[in-house]
Amino acid sequence: MNPEDKILSEYNYEIPPELIAQKPAERRADSRLFVIHKNSGKFEHKKFSDITDYFDAGDCIVLNTTKVVPSRLFGKKASGGKVELLFLEPCQTGAEYRVLMKPFLETGKKVFFEDGFECVIKSKTKSGEILVEFNKTGVFEFLQKRGIMPLPPYINRKNGLARELSDFDKERYQTIYAGQPGAIAAPTAGLHFTGEILEKLKRKGVNIAKLTLHVGWGTFKPITSSDLNDHKMMSEKYYIDAENAEIINNCVRNNKKIASVGTTSTRALESLSKETGFVENGKTYIKAFCGETSIFIYPGYSFKIINALITNLHLPKSTPLMMASAFCSRKTMLSAYKEAVKEKYRFFSYGDSMIII
Repeated sequence: MNPEDKILSEYNYEIPPELIAQKPAERRADSRLFVIHKNSGKFEHKKFSDITDYFDAGDCIVLNTTKVVPSRLFGKKASGGKVELLFLEPCQTGAEYRVLMKPFLETGKKVFFEDGFECVIKSKTKSGEILVEFNKTGVFEFLQKRGIMPLPPYINRKNGLARELSDFDKERYQTIYAGQPGAIAAPTAGLHFTGEILEKLKRKGVNIAKLTLHVGWGTFKPITSSDLNDHKMMSEKYYIDAENAEIINNCVRNNKKIASVGTTSTRALESLSKETGFVENGKTYIKAFCGETSIFIYPGYSFKIINALITNLHLPKSTPLMMASAFCSRKTMLSAYKEAVKEKYRFFSYGDSMIII
C-alpha cells in the first residue's frame, strides 16, 4: 500500500456541477456503462444493457435486495415553522424512533404531522441523532403514505420538488428486485438493472445470488479524518441465507466470476468472509449469517470473495470511491474518473454505471 492511499485528500477530483445527475436515464438500461479492465488499465464505453456481454455460464452476480423506505417526513412546529425528519431505523416498531432533524428543536418540544400524528423530542446524542416519541402506533405505515424518498443532498428536491417528484422517486430510487424494507439509501448500482437484463443473464447460465444489507445514514456522512486508518464506519444490518451462500460458494469452487452489484453487496460479502469464512484449498467460502457490519474497505484490503465489481461513479473523498480504488488501485480509479468527466458521464446516485473486471 502506498502511503498516499490512506490520505483522504488523495481521493479528491474535480467534477463540473452539470454532470451530477438530478434524474436517472429515461429507461434504466439506457444508462451508460464505463468498463474498466483493471489488469490492463483499458477503458471501454458501453450502454448498461451491454453488461450481459461480460458474463459467461457459471458466473455469479450478487444483488442487494434491501428496499428503501420513504423515511423523510415533513412536519410543523407549534409556531407553524417547517421541520424535517429523517428516520434512521424506519422499520422498527413501537413509539420511539431515532431520527435526524432539521432544524433541531429543544427537548420537550413537539412536531406535528398530517393524519393526527405528532412526536415529542426526548433526547439528542453527540453524533446528532435525536430520539423522538410518537403519540400513536402505525408510524411505518404512515411513512409509506406520507414519507418522501431520502435522496442524497446533491439531488435538488427543494422548493416543492420533493413532493412534486415523490411518485417518480419512489419508483426510480428503488431497484426492481427490492424486497425487504429497511434502507434509507438505495444500493444505487442496482438501479440500472431491468427484468429483461436479468432474464438474459439467466438464459446465459449466469447465477443470480441475493443478500440484504440495509443501507444506513452513514452513507451520507463525510469522512472527517485526514488519515483513513482513523475513520470508523457506522454499522449496518445484513444477512444471507444458506441457499444463496451456496450459489456463491459453488462459483468460488469452480473459479468463476463473482460480481457484486454495488459497494453495499461488496461490504456484505467481504464481511461474510470475515464472520463465517472458511478456507479450503486456498479458497474462501461463506455460510448463512445475520448480523451487523462496519467494515471499511480501502486500498491495502485483500478481497476474499469478489473478482468483479459493478458500481456507480461516486463522490470525491467518499468511502465507495475508496472501495473501488482498493479493487483496482487509486491511480486507475482517478484516471477513470478523469476520463468519465471528459466523456461527460452522469455522476452519483442517479448517474451512470461502471464495471471493473
